[in-house]
Amino acid sequence: MPVKCLPAKGVPVKKIIPLLSVGHACVDVYQGAVTALVPFFVAEREYSYAAASGIVLAASLLSSVAQPLFGALTDRRPMPWLLPVSTFLAGLGIALSGLGGNYALTLAFAAVSGLGVAAYHPESARVARRAGRGSHTAMSWFSVGGNIGFALAPVLVSAVIATGGLRATPFLVVPALVGSVLCVPALRAVAAVAPAGGGAARDTGRTDDVASFVNLSLAVICRSVVFIGLSAFITFYARERTGGGTTAGTAALFVLYVGGAVGTVLGGNLAVRWDRVTVVRRSYLLSVVAVAGIVYVPGPAFYLFVALASAGLYVPFSLQVTLGQDYLPSRVGTASGVTLGLTVSVGGLVSPVLGALADATSLRTALTPLIVLPAVAWLLVRGLPEPALPQTVAVPSTR
Repeated sequence: MPVKCLPAKGVPVKKIIPLLSVGHACVDVYQGAVTALVPFFVAEREYSYAAASGIVLAASLLSSVAQPLFGALTDRRPMPWLLPVSTFLAGLGIALSGLGGNYALTLAFAAVSGLGVAAYHPESARVARRAGRGSHTAMSWFSVGGNIGFALAPVLVSAVIATGGLRATPFLVVPALVGSVLCVPALRAVAAVAPAGGGAARDTGRTDDVASFVNLSLAVICRSVVFIGLSAFITFYARERTGGGTTAGTAALFVLYVGGAVGTVLGGNLAVRWDRVTVVRRSYLLSVVAVAGIVYVPGPAFYLFVALASAGLYVPFSLQVTLGQDYLPSRVGTASGVTLGLTVSVGGLVSPVLGALADATSLRTALTPLIVLPAVAWLLVRGLPEPALPQTVAVPSTR
């Protein structure tokens, strides 16, 4: 019987996903903040493209290694305390990154932030799946919180840095404090409506499809390289293509992130009409055209292609999370750590290569290979099966 009560501290069940989504936004502000800070490091500390993209690498490298480990841990036992702790850690690293001029310390603080992000995502995806009872739409709303955090990052960073330079970065810890506080009622509500037990929601009636999961993960890596590559350099490239200044670059980054939020919500709704694999395939085909437009179309139309590329790359985002969980029903935490975390972070590992290529040639030359990767992702997912829908998590009645 469906629950019709206020489970914990007066938090209605239907508000659990919105709370988790806002918390997700507070964490992913710091993923977006890393790339949003890059132009300011270049301007204030005169870093080269390669040196600046090394900061993105520092945040991504530790996150890439740690996320599957945290995912495996949450498969063994639930660790809800990770949500508030990791949220604060993600904010602390960014808050300290602008202090002092030592490049090694800046890299270390970026890595601390990346560790916080890594610890957050596998457990939060497990909790969101439990709270949403396997719903694609619920997962899309949880995921869009991260997109909104990304979108707000350049605006927040620009506003803070404009007032006091890089030494003002400690003020960027505020979203982490808010997110940590919001985690508490959400976790209490989930604990009240979800059955106790193991770390992952397991469906013992289905077997793992490792081959499909590997192909999906490779496709997500391709998507990640494109999106992180665009995130790292779109501010510089927007100035070249539009003839604008800093505002033109910040606007391009904002459009890139807002388009991701729209695409994520759209993906959850499209999956109701068509199956997830079909939606993912078509989105990657759109992304090929859109990224080509970013690289080669000058003038104001540049922003249209930025928006299309962002939506095309993010329509599959939440769908790939649930697909990964359904391909590995016995290891939901691990699947979440890979699809929501590891493969996303891997894109940051490629950004120094793009930066070095841009230093040696031009930004257009460095960004041109990104056109091919959505096509590779399409090839990887075109033959994937649509998994059977998982059984929804039963919510016990309190009557």
